[in-house]
Amino acid sequence: MKAFRLANPTTIEQAIELLKANRVRGSRGQAQLLAGGQDLLTEMKEHLAEPEVVVNLKGIRGLDEIRVDPAGALAIGATARLSDIEEHAGVRERHPMLAQAVRSVASPQIRSVATVGGNLCQRPRCWYFRNEHAKCIKKGGSECFSHDGLNKYNAILGGGPSWIVHPSDLAPALVALDARATLRGSGGERTVPLETFFTLPSEGSVLQENVLQEDEVLARVDVPAPAAGARGIYLKFKERGSFDFALASVAASLVVEGGKVARARLVLGGVAPIPWRAPDAEAALVGQTLDAPAIQAAAEAAVKGAEPLSMNAYKVPLAKGLVVRALQSLAKA
Repeated sequence: MKAFRLANPTTIEQAIELLKANRVRGSRGQAQLLAGGQDLLTEMKEHLAEPEVVVNLKGIRGLDEIRVDPAGALAIGATARLSDIEEHAGVRERHPMLAQAVRSVASPQIRSVATVGGNLCQRPRCWYFRNEHAKCIKKGGSECFSHDGLNKYNAILGGGPSWIVHPSDLAPALVALDARATLRGSGGERTVPLETFFTLPSEGSVLQENVLQEDEVLARVDVPAPAAGARGIYLKFKERGSFDFALASVAASLVVEGGKVARARLVLGGVAPIPWRAPDAEAALVGQTLDAPAIQAAAEAAVKGAEPLSMNAYKVPLAKGLVVRALQSLAKA
């Protein structure tokens, strides 16, 4: 690990000034943000990130708050620990799908230090990206080695020119819950739908996975209050029985009125460079009862356009099966 200077701002404004003074863009930026450190410190040990300055966000008062108002609207500060979200009574009661997603992350030990901001902003886990000697396209190279190489864990949807998958479990659940992200930078504050916070490799810079600018900080995530008749579930399939990243996952959030689906949000994880919303699957559900034909139609639509690589075609039936299981479970709710 390269030597670095640790900065401990006590306000977001101070953190932003530190980012302005030290370029942050890219995995080898001169300044990097530290929250729980589960991803950044691994990158630094592997020489994937070699910042001159590490900006520690944990000393910023209020950035770790979790608030649930009487209607059920949820606000989560970026440095809130995953274990705190998991144990929060208001989250478990009003947003059980989010609690399910949090519980699926890693191990209790990791959740006790990992943060919501770090989970959403973590870098890809692709073997080639994580190999300091492989200069893949995500690190300024000219090609994605996984396309013709070892691609068992890579994308089947939205791939190209990089076939990474986004590793976050929280992201699909929060996108399904219509969450919004508040970003703070030298230009002020802006709020974006979390669905548009993440970017495909074919959009913008292939070196980035989200819309954060060089001097911006993810400050808060807001989840609207659940509607009457809302029900949701998060299911994840992983290779190991213990903690692991998703081979595929699904977050399904429905509003059911009079026995029929009035609103649907269905988001896949582990299969694309971003949390993959499936609008065709949602359309197949709206206005329908959750019977076998509607569920099967939604599952087929969820993987429409999938283009598996040489070693990951298994993700197509896996994702479809998870959608079926999730919707069957919600039909019984």
